[in-house]
Amino acid sequence: MKYRQFNNQNISQLGLGCMRFPVIDNDNSKIDESHAEKMIIYAYENGVNYFDTAYPYHVGKSEKFVGKVLKNNNIRNKIHLATKNPTWLAENHSGLFKLLDEQLNNLQTDYFDFYLMHSQNKFSWPVAIKNDVFKFMDTIKKDGRVKQVGFSFHDDIKIFKEIIDSYDWDFCQIQFNYMDENYQAGIEGLRYAASKNIPVVIMEPLKGGRLSTIVSPKMQSLFDKHNVKLTPVELAFKYLFNMPEVSCVLTGASTIEQLTQNIATASAYGVGDLKENEKHLLSDLKEFYTSRVKVPCTGCLYCIDGCPMNIPINVIFSFYNGRYIYENDKLTKIQYPLHVAENRRPDKCIECGQCEEHCPQKIDIIKQLKIAHEEIMSIK
Repeated sequence: MKYRQFNNQNISQLGLGCMRFPVIDNDNSKIDESHAEKMIIYAYENGVNYFDTAYPYHVGKSEKFVGKVLKNNNIRNKIHLATKNPTWLAENHSGLFKLLDEQLNNLQTDYFDFYLMHSQNKFSWPVAIKNDVFKFMDTIKKDGRVKQVGFSFHDDIKIFKEIIDSYDWDFCQIQFNYMDENYQAGIEGLRYAASKNIPVVIMEPLKGGRLSTIVSPKMQSLFDKHNVKLTPVELAFKYLFNMPEVSCVLTGASTIEQLTQNIATASAYGVGDLKENEKHLLSDLKEFYTSRVKVPCTGCLYCIDGCPMNIPINVIFSFYNGRYIYENDKLTKIQYPLHVAENRRPDKCIECGQCEEHCPQKIDIIKQLKIAHEEIMSIK
């Protein structure tokens, strides 16, 4: 494993994100604990020392599970633990402390190495300020419950810079991959934070898995054209590891096989290792993907939290995009009814709008769900 300086600490350049553990019966609240624990231990034993979770992950189950694994295996104080305060749930200043105390209990620890104000944007940030989030962060650092404070971000570059400039942050976390150079904070935000000596943690390196596979003969021909032998996953991670501004890249691996591959890549490549032919391939891949994606959903799962009809929005968009990216109508027609129950399909949506309020990508979810459902159901 390669390591990077992160505020005078050696942090593995690959971190384990605890949002996409394997689950049972496609139920995000039912973590497959046996397999997920093996993943955590494998990551630890192979040099990963940054573990990232959050209050809402796996419908509130991730923190408790991670805390149990760290305690049972006696590795809590041997790793760097990060979690996130859902500031939008705090009704007032004291509510921020209440959430922190609950999270410390969930994770069975008396301190966090890294603590983020979760998913900040133009709507959540003013609420956090109203609840005096600055005083909150100052207090929890001073009393030792948190060593370093930061924020995770989903919005445009203007808001990102406003937040960056508002406080003496220890670090931040942004969505970034080779398809998102000009999306949300983007490469401009990455470099802006770095210019202020603020370490940046990267989430969604594979854009919710969208950049992980060879999807058509045409895509394979691009790899062949540039004589690149890497897999799409290796290429996407190598692109990020090549950047000196990147402090840590989170893998949202859902299987031990994915995790093994990602750790191998993080152990092999670093800054300056991206070759010219690989850069040319990345340019062609951007054009390839851009021409095919219908809905820019990353599968972050924020939209499904609180959906009264329990509609698996991310799954539906995955099949919808997959129809075009993978060029396989037959597979889409077979898999859609198997994974999307009839009583949870878009035609059961009551259009309450909660999903759109939580969507970091600002997708017109209600409209796009109807289009996706109608198109998939009309496949002959």
